[in-house]
Amino acid sequence: MHPRNQEVQDALAQAGIAAQIEVLDEHARTAALAAEQLGCEVAAIANSLVFLADDEPLLVMASGAARVDTDVIAAAVGAESVTKANAQQVRAATGQAIGGVAPTGHPTPLRTLVDPELGAHDTIWAAGGTPDTIVPLTFQQLVSITAGHVTTVR
Repeated sequence: MHPRNQEVQDALAQAGIAAQIEVLDEHARTAALAAEQLGCEVAAIANSLVFLADDEPLLVMASGAARVDTDVIAAAVGAESVTKANAQQVRAATGQAIGGVAPTGHPTPLRTLVDPELGAHDTIWAAGGTPDTIVPLTFQQLVSITAGHVTTVR
């Protein structure tokens, strides 16, 4: 197992979540590619998006079918400015690369928003720390592992 995946798996175990990281046949850097490989709706993919809210990292766990609105996010966290983090900023905040950012296993916990639309699915799929891995979670497990605030993101 890749060290990034092991960090995520360890964080899940430490939180008492028995979900196991699965390796996909191919990299799935987008929600559509992951959904295609898993045979599920794009909306059941939990996109891990990193933003900077007043220059502080913010993780947004959004439905793969959602188009995130930075003004809505700014209002939710009381920030004056919210911008999408670049690849270097994402790696610095999460220890993981864009396309493989898991909801956990980061160097330090990130303030997190969780899209309530993910709650419509019995199983949601989040990246496992690398672009070719995924982990099945329930909505409550996702909220718990991220200590996320459930709020609309669009």
